[in-house]
Amino acid sequence: MNGHAHELKWHTSYWPLLVSVGTLFLAPLAFGFYFVYKMPLAAFVCLGIGAPLVLISIIGWVREGLEDEHGYSAGLSVWAMPFFIVAEAFLFVGFFAAYWVTRLTAPFWPPPGTPEMSMAVPVVMTFILVASSFTIHLAEGKIEDERYDGKGFIFWLAVTMVLGAVFLGISAFEWTELYHHGFVFGTNVFSSSFFSITGFHGSHVLVGLALFLCILLPALSGKVNKAFVKSASVYWHFVDVVWFFVVSQLYFW
Repeated sequence: MNGHAHELKWHTSYWPLLVSVGTLFLAPLAFGFYFVYKMPLAAFVCLGIGAPLVLISIIGWVREGLEDEHGYSAGLSVWAMPFFIVAEAFLFVGFFAAYWVTRLTAPFWPPPGTPEMSMAVPVVMTFILVASSFTIHLAEGKIEDERYDGKGFIFWLAVTMVLGAVFLGISAFEWTELYHHGFVFGTNVFSSSFFSITGFHGSHVLVGLALFLCILLPALSGKVNKAFVKSASVYWHFVDVVWFFVVSQLYFW
């Protein structure tokens, strides 16, 4: 037995604290001011504080992991991501369960005030998101040891990010059109479910794009963390799978 005692080293990072503070402003405070206390200005101020703080913190936290400042090497990111995905999946289950109960107990559907939904828009969005899953898979294949291609990886990663951004752009356009038709969050019970579920999914797409940005910036200088790329890819596939539930339940049911 080795007589040398193992020395424990504590590593500190301020990024988790900043993410938590940003999330506090972004979600509970902003929603509380807007929907409970009817103070839209305070809600927008909280959003203005929370959104940049969360994004900056995520980028900083990821950069810290990519540069391996604490010597963890690959770490547990690939194995930890499925646990995170399961937790997120249960959040989506809660949203869908509430929608199913509301839908199945309603005397008629859709409720008054619901405009006719375009079927073409969700089909196009589905095609875009599915294509992005293929492109991130292609990007992941470019960094395999036997056929490493840094330029190819950057190209397909950038294509994936463009597709994700287009998906969010179409979603924002759809929201704007619905708002112009008077279909807002408080119109009826379906509008509450629609904007909550699509907005929650859209936030996950935004997080995925932030992860890809954190991968792209170091990759431009030749730094690629394969474990992190794998984790981000798994997360993006999860977002893709969830969209099939969103589009089938809200648009085609």
